[in-house]
Amino acid sequence: MAGIQLIRGFKDILPGETELWKYIEKIAVDVFESFGFKEIRLPVLEHSELFARSIGADTDIVEKEMYTFPDRKGDLITMRPEATASVVRAYIQHKLYAKDPVQKFYTIGPMFRRERPQKGRYRQFYQINAEVFGIASPLIDAQLIFMLTTIFSRLKVADIATHINSLGCPVCRPEFKKALSTLLSSVSGKLCSDCIRRHKKNPLRVLDCKVPACRDAMSDAPAILDFLCPECKEHFNTVKATLENLEIPYHVDKNLVRGLDYYTRTTFEIQTGSLGAQSAVAGGGRYDGLVKSLGGPDHPATGFAIGLDRLAEIISAKSDDLLQNPEIFIAAIGSQSRTAALEWACRLGIEGIKTEINLTDRSLKSQMKRADRLGAAHVIIVGENELKQGSVVMRNMLTKDQISIPVQGLVANIKQTLKGIIH
Repeated sequence: MAGIQLIRGFKDILPGETELWKYIEKIAVDVFESFGFKEIRLPVLEHSELFARSIGADTDIVEKEMYTFPDRKGDLITMRPEATASVVRAYIQHKLYAKDPVQKFYTIGPMFRRERPQKGRYRQFYQINAEVFGIASPLIDAQLIFMLTTIFSRLKVADIATHINSLGCPVCRPEFKKALSTLLSSVSGKLCSDCIRRHKKNPLRVLDCKVPACRDAMSDAPAILDFLCPECKEHFNTVKATLENLEIPYHVDKNLVRGLDYYTRTTFEIQTGSLGAQSAVAGGGRYDGLVKSLGGPDHPATGFAIGLDRLAEIISAKSDDLLQNPEIFIAAIGSQSRTAALEWACRLGIEGIKTEINLTDRSLKSQMKRADRLGAAHVIIVGENELKQGSVVMRNMLTKDQISIPVQGLVANIKQTLKGIIH
């Protein structure tokens, strides 16, 4: 009988991968905190209404992809499909704006969407999010893009391109939608079923379709940049000028739209050629009306999300360099030696020296093989004779050199020896 397997679209993140994930998270956190962002941790479950009102009831996410179910009282609960709505909810509920409307947060965690699993895309996926409230200036949009490119630079991800666009605002977007709808009506016979449905409900989403026939049909689509009101045009020009001043190459992509209804003005993506059709590894933009629409004050906001699963796949080839091999392996022969070895390992661990030990009755040869498999830098060999004599053997696994270390003050002696080797 076969064992229970993973649910389709979910994955285990195993040792060997987790080191890479922690490394990515550390780089991101270092950048966030250097720019004054504070961590916020949010629940996985929210009232379904939050996402219907923020993301948009007519989006694919709300209509087809959310994990939604009634709780025991019959209230509809949803496993969060994205983080921004939850951050906005917390900003409003806890009146985080009361002391200072300008707030900068980051959060890292899992999201859930029931979509077709693909390379780098899972039904439980992880995001690194940054959100800024209370700043209307386009300069913060450019700074967020600068932060993103800094994170990728520190992770040595080379094959990336920054795409930007403006989605306008409630003043200028209606005219663009009208022009877009006119084109869609003329090419409706060439569109996929999803785009035919989007045509009436959410025509901007047609620009985001990845079906080749739809992309061909939309090749002559109007550009929203041609419909921007003076304020939106000035905003976008400032973003571009600031990126140039910060020496960040970018590509203005007229077809770049975000899949969520709350975006306005600046929108951006970091794309890579390493993931095939699923090229976006990070994206974001401005959502100035979202706080007010969810019952809060009329405060502007902007932010981004990094797909942690996708980013980990891009740099997975380097993950072997991040494995933390033990500095010390204690090969203990005999029950008394194993008892002493356990105490030493605990004390070495407290001192920050990664140590592995043998707690079973195995031969020295077998233990040395295990130490080699683990990549241990040094092996402490101890048996009953060594305990009686008051000293153990410390072998350098690279050079095979051996020295004798007194049992008395063993931890301090090992620290001193390792310090001498490092220096």
